[in-house]
Amino acid sequence: MLSGSLIFVAGTYLLMVLAFFWAKKRIIHVPVMASIMLLDILFPVYLIMTKDFYKRLIEQEEIFSFMIWTHFILVLVLYALYILQILTIKKMINGDQQARIEHRSQGKGILIARGLMILSAAMLIEPASE
Repeated sequence: MLSGSLIFVAGTYLLMVLAFFWAKKRIIHVPVMASIMLLDILFPVYLIMTKDFYKRLIEQEEIFSFMIWTHFILVLVLYALYILQILTIKKMINGDQQARIEHRSQGKGILIARGLMILSAAMLIEPASE
């Protein structure tokens, strides 16, 4: 059974892919991408407030799991790409046309990193105990 959180992030990923291809329609592209970036930054806060990570990571000793660390590193990579993307947007606003190529390449990297992060999160979902 799929988690509600996983369905939500998969939906936002699909929306992000569509906004990537609608880059020329800035009225759609900019608000969608900015909103999803903000959601990605706030989502760990939601998870910490609703999940018992102490039990899972410490008591069940999953802190030593390769998959946990892979997911964590993908989150950090995604956040680093978001920072680079924001810096590139500042260049674009200042009129640097070369920044558009850089912006698109970073966008592709974000889509790849976010897709892998969602996939790794799906693999970490604990089955519901009955």
